[in-house]
Amino acid sequence: MTVAELLDQAKAQGVMICTAESCTGGMVAVALTDIPGSSAVVERGFVTYTNLAKQQMLGVQAETLADHGAVSEQVAGEMAEGALNHSDAQLAVSVTGIAGPGGSEFKPEGRVCFGLAAKERPTHTETVEFGAQGRNNVRCAARDHALYLLSQGLVTLAQK
Repeated sequence: MTVAELLDQAKAQGVMICTAESCTGGMVAVALTDIPGSSAVVERGFVTYTNLAKQQMLGVQAETLADHGAVSEQVAGEMAEGALNHSDAQLAVSVTGIAGPGGSEFKPEGRVCFGLAAKERPTHTETVEFGAQGRNNVRCAARDHALYLLSQGLVTLAQK
């Protein structure tokens, strides 16, 4: 599904979308808003690069950050849920990861965690290991995967 098709599907379903991004720095929101007419379905985007921003703007719990780190499915889930709670959207995607360069033995470069939250649905989280393919490539791959998750979220919402 192209981004334009994703937006058309959201519009047809009456679904507003929001994003909560860390390592992608707004790339998902840019991909969505590059399409004319996107304002009909893109409610807002949060770029929460620091832990403090995640807490202040999305309500991510300090304990979750301390226990699991910013690059975790737990934080990705709280980011997506927080985006829904701080917007009028019905579907939210979140991205948090290590684009590189760098990383560690426990959290390698290219690890990205995603969250997908929808009103009255369980929040979905997942981790994708994109590998150490360079900062820009990891960010682009993460953007594309987040857009894919949004398309899957629309399918799920259509199955009432």
